[in-house]
Amino acid sequence: MLETNNPLLILVAGPYRSGTNDDPTLIQKNVDAMNDMALHLYQLGHLPVLGEWFALPLIETAGSEEMGDDIWNELFHPVAIRLISKCDIVFRIGGPSGGADQMVKYGEEKGKKIIYNLKEL
Repeated sequence: MLETNNPLLILVAGPYRSGTNDDPTLIQKNVDAMNDMALHLYQLGHLPVLGEWFALPLIETAGSEEMGDDIWNELFHPVAIRLISKCDIVFRIGGPSGGADQMVKYGEEKGKKIIYNLKEL
């Protein structure tokens, strides 16, 4: 593990809607998994972020009426993509997810370190 006196900004990327059929309970389970990892990373001395923490309030403020509408699509992944440029690492967690895989791909294109487990820190 890296020394905690060198905190890294780490984007936690995992499934949000994937495999949920947009069931709010299953989406929350996905969010909880990302938040749990974020807390663990924070406890290790890093500064974790989720794209959802930035995108969801903006989506609501912009007037999105339902998940997947034009406003939602205009903001949800693009916000995370902008965020990646500020991060040191993209940490991919969870199961299949086109969106999380897109974050990994974009992170790779930007030369960011991509990790899949804590041992890679």
